[in-house]
Amino acid sequence: MNESVLIVADFKPTELEGYQQIDLQLFDFVKLFKKSKLLAQPDNFLLLVESPKTFFREIKKNLRVIGAAGGLVKNGTGKFLFIHRLGKWDLPKGKIDPGEKSKKAAVREVEEECGIKVDYLGQKILSTYHAYEMKGEVVLKKTNWYEMGVNKSPELIPQYSEDITDAQWIRKENLSKVLSNTYGLIKDVLKENDL
Repeated sequence: MNESVLIVADFKPTELEGYQQIDLQLFDFVKLFKKSKLLAQPDNFLLLVESPKTFFREIKKNLRVIGAAGGLVKNGTGKFLFIHRLGKWDLPKGKIDPGEKSKKAAVREVEEECGIKVDYLGQKILSTYHAYEMKGEVVLKKTNWYEMGVNKSPELIPQYSEDITDAQWIRKENLSKVLSNTYGLIKDVLKENDL
């Protein structure tokens, strides 16, 4: 949500510092989203509920959910693929076409956005959710992230029509430039892969 995070849990996480707890009786996802747009800095919001999964399903029922898929791509020299879009480092991803399977969409989007051929599609890393506004409506994008690989180190061709201004192969030890200018969800994908 505009780089702010909503945590739905059944306990107060001990490792989480600096959060604003929300009263369940007053909770309205759309209002919280609009409030997060007005914040000078992103914030963490905590909502305590008995069953987080059930509650999150209820949130999704009241929103339009858009499916997307993308990949964390490793090349033959051990470097990882990152794109620079709208002023931030990101991973290639995009919307799933009607009737398309998530894995197929992930590969298609990586290939289109970076001008490469994916040689290996691995397991799903995780799914992330991101809220944003589209034509005045608050929507929720669910992105499935997959491990991918390419042989050797192919030349990257950024898809400028998708606002991608750069694409680079980056070594694990050089990820600080990405981590200092990326989205929290991308950090979650990297953390899940011990990067």
